[in-house]
Amino acid sequence: MKRVIICLVAALMTFGAEAKITLPRLVGDNMVLQRNTEVNLWGEAAPSKKVTITTSWNDQTYRTTTDKDGKWAVKVATTEAGGPYTITISDGEKVVLNNILLGEVWICMGQSNMEMPVGGFVYQPVENSAQYVSEANQWPDIRLFTVPRAPSSEPLYDTKGEWKTSSPASVAEFSATGYFFGRMLNQVLNIPIGLITSNWGGSAIEAWMDDEVIKSLPVNQEVAHQGQWDHTKAERLYNGMVVPLQNYTAKGFIWYQGCSNRHNWYDYKELQVGFVKMLRQMWGDDKMPFYAVQLAPYTYEGDNLRSLPLVIEAQYQAMAELPYTGIAATTDIGNRTCIHPEKKKEVGDRLAWLALANDYGIEGLPASAPTYKSMERKDNKLVLSFNNLSNGSANEPNSIRGYYEHSYIQPKGFEIAGEDKVYHPARANVIWWQNKVEVWCDEVPNPVAVRYAFVNFPREANLETTYNLPFVPFRTDNWEIPAEEIGEIR
Repeated sequence: MKRVIICLVAALMTFGAEAKITLPRLVGDNMVLQRNTEVNLWGEAAPSKKVTITTSWNDQTYRTTTDKDGKWAVKVATTEAGGPYTITISDGEKVVLNNILLGEVWICMGQSNMEMPVGGFVYQPVENSAQYVSEANQWPDIRLFTVPRAPSSEPLYDTKGEWKTSSPASVAEFSATGYFFGRMLNQVLNIPIGLITSNWGGSAIEAWMDDEVIKSLPVNQEVAHQGQWDHTKAERLYNGMVVPLQNYTAKGFIWYQGCSNRHNWYDYKELQVGFVKMLRQMWGDDKMPFYAVQLAPYTYEGDNLRSLPLVIEAQYQAMAELPYTGIAATTDIGNRTCIHPEKKKEVGDRLAWLALANDYGIEGLPASAPTYKSMERKDNKLVLSFNNLSNGSANEPNSIRGYYEHSYIQPKGFEIAGEDKVYHPARANVIWWQNKVEVWCDEVPNPVAVRYAFVNFPREANLETTYNLPFVPFRTDNWEIPAEEIGEIR
């Protein structure tokens, strides 16, 4: 009899636990909801239970009924940015969510350079981190959610973590690239910003992708599926660190990844395109903005080898194929001896400028960095034209920078080749009244191709705009690069 009573009590306790409203960790106090749209709210209660949701910003009440498994989901209308607000959810017993803001929500993903917190890694600082951490309380409308590492062989539908307000403690441990991105958005737009960061150092892009998507792409499937660890195996991070986020309504994505795909750089363009399309399909918006970070210079197999620029080339090829995308250039902020450059504010700011210009209509910002456009031959010189520069006048904003502290800058970092395909260090000069660059080398009287900063660590590359945006590494040829120039990738 005693055993029966104990079992009955246990059953009642279980039923009571099931009957109570439960919410995913993403739906909680301090969160930011995407403004001026319909956002998803979801959770669980007892099966076939009526649930009401009331939002304080418009005093609207929504009603739904849980399914046979106790799950429920609704879309609620949001208004213009503001707060703090409350959300009351009830199945007869109320759950109140407090300190809710309406604003802009962005998802920050990638490997270690996205993961690197404002407080830095051990022996690897973020520039001026103490100052930024100290100032965290000045940005109360920035809210932060870090997704813990959770590799999985099966899709997960919840994650751990919690929304945090901006404070020295929360900012110190949050993604530096993500935080500076959000801070610039908040500074310019003057509205709340919600940031969700999901990242894992050393992860391959395949780990963030649905395996069915990978299998549908024209890539080397054996190489794409050769990962040995959770953060390199296909689909493991997708299941555990992307799927749990897909119900959360967001504006767009920022992405800093690619170093761990140098071994299959030849497939990175297709993988990146497939990844972006997958995310947009998951979130149900084929116009969802996606901004990537150009991989920063680092020595890898050797300063003058070329595994890194080949991935960078693939990054730009992928974004050129996809609308509503962009890349934040980093040619100027690498560190030869540290794979995690300390200049993370520049990265976050440049990502934010892309979003502000493209998605929020803010004019006058230094958005896209100059990329190679075209080339013409003039005698023994090659004259290069570029995208994303002012047209024909050095007096307009975002022209080629030619002077620094009253001294003329001699452009460096160029190589030039003739029909023999042998590259030589080249001299260069800015044609300032045309915003063009002429390149030549006395050893190459009949040049046919140019490369700029097209090595792992282009220490001499110094071409930038008057807005201090660096020029993007490029090559004008499409010649096969010998294996010895790529090096043995580790």
